[in-house]
Amino acid sequence: MSDNSTTTEARLDPDRWIDQLPPAEALAVMLDNQAEAIPALYAALPAIDSAVTALHQRLRAGQGRLIYVGAGTSARIGVQDGAELLPTFDFPAERVAFVIAGGPQALLRPVENAEDSADAATQQLDELAITPDDCVLGLAASGQTVFTCTAVAAARQAGALTVGISNNHKTPLLAAAEIPIALATGAEALAGSTRLKAATAQKICLNLMSTALMTRLGHVRNGLMSAMTPRNDKLRRRRDQIIAQLAQDTADG
Repeated sequence: MSDNSTTTEARLDPDRWIDQLPPAEALAVMLDNQAEAIPALYAALPAIDSAVTALHQRLRAGQGRLIYVGAGTSARIGVQDGAELLPTFDFPAERVAFVIAGGPQALLRPVENAEDSADAATQQLDELAITPDDCVLGLAASGQTVFTCTAVAAARQAGALTVGISNNHKTPLLAAAEIPIALATGAEALAGSTRLKAATAQKICLNLMSTALMTRLGHVRNGLMSAMTPRNDKLRRRRDQIIAQLAQDTADG
């Protein structure tokens, strides 16, 4: 693991402690701290591109699943990304799955010690019957979460493509995954609270990966959600607008 001064557990300098600052200054510190997610993502772009290429190669045959693995905040971010693939890109719901420490109920309420259970991770992987057609995305800010590391290692052993996303360098999760992505976001405005900058970086990373993947799979045309699934009046109107715009683009040549 990298030097403690650059990990997600590090503290900011005393002059940036948010409880010691006037409210407006504390907000500015937090915002500046969040902005540091972007340089970390730029540094990780080559790894993100490699992951998208590998995911596309594995999923383009139309057999495999995209499976998100995580605990706590990372699990919630993974679910948010995966749940949007059907309405935004018409990616089949049966080809998206989630492995969540503590189960679905942990998305709303913390489940004590769930992230420490290797057995629970193995059980959930067994229930999904992972195959070499599948792709597994494991997220953990610390890169050390037992549940996530175990699930990724087991999925890789089963032949699935595995991508590990950690906010620290040289972590067990990055070592376990076939394709490691280090989003080195460093110290948080609230020390150790990775629901902040680390989570922001994870969310952006998944946004980039899933959107680029769906684009390569042919679900985007002329910068539009050409394959979207309209499920309410607003989206039906948007779908009509997209169809009209694509027709106009064709007419304009």
